[in-house]
Amino acid sequence: MHSKRLTYGSNRVFDFLCLWILPIGLLLLLSALFFVSNRNILHKFYYGLFSAPTLILLCLRPTELKQILREPLAIAFAVFSAWALISLLWSPEHHPDTDLFKRPLHTFMLFAGCGLLLHYRNELFKPIFFSAAVIALVISTINLVAFVQGFKPGMRMIGGHGALDNPLLSSHLFGFFCVYWLYICATSKRLQVLWFAAPALAIMLAAVLATGSRTPLVALVLAILWLSFTARNHRSALMIAGLVLGAVGIALLFPEQITQRGSSFRFELWGMSLQRIADHPWIGHSYDSKLYLTLEGGKQLREPHSFALGVLYYVGIIGFIPWIFMLGWALYKSFTLRAQPLFILASSLLVYGIGAGLTEGGGILSRPKEHWFLLWIPLALIAGLSFALRRRSLLRMPVQSIKPQAFEQLCRNAHVIEADGLGPKVLRLEDGSFLKIFRTRRWYTSGSFNPYSERFASNSERLRTLGVPSPEILNLYRLKDGSSAVTYQPLPGLTLRQALQSLDSSLREALIERFGRFMAQLHERGVYFRSLHLGNVLLMDDGEFGLIDLADMRILPSALSNTLRQRNLRHMQRYPQDRNWLFESHFEHLAKGYASVASPRATAKIREQVLTFSRPTA
Repeated sequence: MHSKRLTYGSNRVFDFLCLWILPIGLLLLLSALFFVSNRNILHKFYYGLFSAPTLILLCLRPTELKQILREPLAIAFAVFSAWALISLLWSPEHHPDTDLFKRPLHTFMLFAGCGLLLHYRNELFKPIFFSAAVIALVISTINLVAFVQGFKPGMRMIGGHGALDNPLLSSHLFGFFCVYWLYICATSKRLQVLWFAAPALAIMLAAVLATGSRTPLVALVLAILWLSFTARNHRSALMIAGLVLGAVGIALLFPEQITQRGSSFRFELWGMSLQRIADHPWIGHSYDSKLYLTLEGGKQLREPHSFALGVLYYVGIIGFIPWIFMLGWALYKSFTLRAQPLFILASSLLVYGIGAGLTEGGGILSRPKEHWFLLWIPLALIAGLSFALRRRSLLRMPVQSIKPQAFEQLCRNAHVIEADGLGPKVLRLEDGSFLKIFRTRRWYTSGSFNPYSERFASNSERLRTLGVPSPEILNLYRLKDGSSAVTYQPLPGLTLRQALQSLDSSLREALIERFGRFMAQLHERGVYFRSLHLGNVLLMDDGEFGLIDLADMRILPSALSNTLRQRNLRHMQRYPQDRNWLFESHFEHLAKGYASVASPRATAKIREQVLTFSRPTA
């Protein structure tokens, strides 16, 4: 009994950290620099709300770490970090800073945390990113207004509010979210979203220009080219045309942006860095070695202003191999999996970071700061997406845009199974497959981030991996009016409600007992089917149970809590016929089947819910 209670408590902690704390931590990591007073607060946010919770999650379930270490990007980062720590053996410092040992761990927790979040709560990823982008947009707009009001020739916008205190570092974040809005403009099919995203893109681009930094402009060019290449839609030509017009406009209207500071000593810095690298080309100077580059006039800098040169200086060619592998593998993986739009976003952010890293940065492993937006955050997102896709939490199937004529042809001679005031909802097509239509909803609802057709398909795929029969998904469609649709091969059989109607009392009792066992199996596997009732459970021709109408479902990391189990029953109790069969006439058989799988405590909670519901009110 004590062991079961410990397991139950461990599951609740795991669910709470994974489903609630990690999303908050990721949101703050992406947006906090815009409103916190200094970077130390960002560090505390990240350590307390993302890194430490991820470490606890891995300790609670070591099998998750094994899954993460199957991801090539995670393996490459582990090798890179291990070599960086080994390099401390030839450190020029007598007592290396203990913080150097924590940094690789915190960065690895970013990879692991993104993997867990995108596997167990991937429906929150788009809202999190959108919320962070809106925060960046609002604060950047305020900064731009203040900058314009006090503008004097030669001024560069620093960042204003928050911890942003350097024009070049600030430009990294502005450019990062500029790529995000560019991605939205390139891929969104909803006019309302485009009307919001286009001005947002213009504002973030204006913020980049106001910093006077040229590095993010080069990086944005590379990101646009990559986005055009991977998205490959009619807007790609518009992006390329916009890129050309933008370059011409900057050259004509703001030529000083390109010419006024010359090379900013980049060639001199790179030359001096290469000379130092040549002293220890294979093993590097060590992870904590100090790099001082003195320019003419006595000005001293501590970075080579190139990520690649920084890696070569600190950990040599041996450390450079896993580092360059991470970049190459991430881009290759994203390109091959571009049918999932989130890979397009993450890889575009990485290409932006690579472009910015050509002439900026140099430290290899740091605490969370602006440079994370150029390298570690995009890499962690790609690793997390790949991790989730391998575990079938994300759809690999592309969504097809279908023209009205082609859709009419698809529905020709179809039999309407279900309809509402707006028209057919479920149709049986000529080939025997089913077509389910999900009407467009308001643009600000969760359905705009995660269309219900994709939820239906994703839930079906995940149920099949859990061994629960569900419809086989054939195609996903995006309709002209903003609605979406899915075609699937239906499961053969009758709904459980239909099956119970045709049976006598004794056979009905046996079937209800089996259903109680099936419901307990769903709960133990973390399946929370909000719309669970006898009309959505299928008794198939082979005698097994299957599920249909799957859009309104969540699959949690652990077995359902007793509260969710009770809530699941409350939904079934709303249907008079279901209530009569399951909770009045044959409840003991339902409870017996449930108890054969679930714990006595969970079964007791089910009984409590039924008794509470059936108790007459005064």
